[in-house]
This record gives sequence, C-alpha cells and structure tokens, in this order.
Amino acid sequence: MALSDGDNKIRRELRIHERLDDLRADLADYIAEISDASVQARGVFSIAISGGSLIGLLGKLLEAPYNKIMDWSKWYVFWADERVVAKDHADSNYKLARDGLLSKVPVISSHVNSINDSVSAEEAADDYEFVIRQLVKTRVVSVSEVSDCPKFDLILLGLGPDGHVASLFPNHSALNEREVWVTFVTDSPKPPPERITFTLPVINSASNVAVVVTGDSKAEAVHLAIDDVGPDYPVIPAKMVQPATGKLVWFLDNLAASKLDDSSLIK
Repeated sequence: MALSDGDNKIRRELRIHERLDDLRADLADYIAEISDASVQARGVFSIAISGGSLIGLLGKLLEAPYNKIMDWSKWYVFWADERVVAKDHADSNYKLARDGLLSKVPVISSHVNSINDSVSAEEAADDYEFVIRQLVKTRVVSVSEVSDCPKFDLILLGLGPDGHVASLFPNHSALNEREVWVTFVTDSPKPPPERITFTLPVINSASNVAVVVTGDSKAEAVHLAIDDVGPDYPVIPAKMVQPATGKLVWFLDNLAASKLDDSSLIK
C-alpha cells in the first residue's frame, strides 16, 4: 500500500506491506529505479546506507533481475553512519554491508568509501568529510541547490525504537550540528559508544531519503515520527528528517505501521 502526503510541504510517501518479502521487493525496485535514473542523468549513483537490520532487507538486490540489470560499476557507496571499530569487527556497518551485499555484486572496491578505523572518532569524522568534499568537487556526489551540502542520490536509513536515525540520538548535541557534514559521537546510548554520522543538513539535502522499518518494537517511534502528535510529545530525530527539495519514502511492514493514525493513512 503506497500513500502520498500531498498536502505536506515534505514530499513524503508511505509504502506499507503486509509481507516482508513484498517490502524487500519494493525496496529493491525503488533502489534500482533511482540507480538507473542517476546513472542516466549523471553517470554515477551515490548511495549512503546505515547498518543494522537494514542491510538484511537489501538481499533482493542479489537476486534476478536486480543483480543483472543494475550498473554496479557506477555505484559509489557511503555510510550515513558508522561505528568506529575495526573493519572486521562484528559491530562494523562496513563489514555488515560487505558480507551481506557488496562482496556479492561487482561494485568497484575503490568506490566503496569506508571510514578510517585507525584514528579517533573525531578524526574519523573529519577524514570522512574530507573524502566526501573531494568527491563533491569532482561531481561524483552532487551539491545541493539550496545549501553547500552534498546531495546524495539516495540515503537509506533505519529507525531505532527510541526514534534515532543514522547515529543521531534523541536529545544529543549532534542533532544541533549545522556547520559540518559529518560529526562524531563518543557517548552513544547504545554500544559501541564511538561513531561517525551524517548531520541532519546532509540527510535533508539528499535527492531521495528512504527510512526502512519493520517490527512492532518500532511502531511507537514510527507513530511519533510520522503522525501529527502535537507539542506534548518529544520531537524524535526521525521526525527531523525533512528533505529540503528531495523526496522522503517510508518503507514499513504492517507491524511497524500498526500505531499510525488514520489521518496519516489518507491518500
């Protein structure tokens, strides 16, 4: 079930699926469509992903027809957030994506932009921003028309039960960062404590942002992020994902969507 929010100044769409496999297939179609459009328009496709359960939901891309029709050589892969651990560590989002997807498709290894895992979180964030700035200069990553931020073709995000996206946690100072593209966290409320993360201005400068959520443990966070809950409820980080000129799509299963107000489900 796909629902659009035409009256909202944010171009937002809800795609709600009864079956998890239908969600995976729809997500694969969506990624393939944006990849193709970006390659046709710019010659490259810049995609930033988060870790966690999101990677497992990308498995359809390994199957036909996606594994054959995708122009993997044009993909440039980034992380919307990453844990500052060794690349072979179980907590590494890079390892998760490599093992679950990237090692099984012909993405060019030099196009996979992992963090420097041998330095501090602050240095890793600075290094990662420098890499992105170089790729903005060469137009591998576009630049926003309304800010100086990079304009990724697609940013894929998960959602935590507390409403966090990337490594932007509720009530954390990183939510207020407006100057840098990549910031660091040393006190994450969930382990590991040290992380780097895209800032909200970067996320909100993307051409397309997708938030992918499954399970009833996330239903309350989905409700707080999407519904008009009023001033008595906290504004969680996911609600701050409001692309300036891009499109926002929520991919939900029925469990994750189970607490949404009827008003949010009106086309």
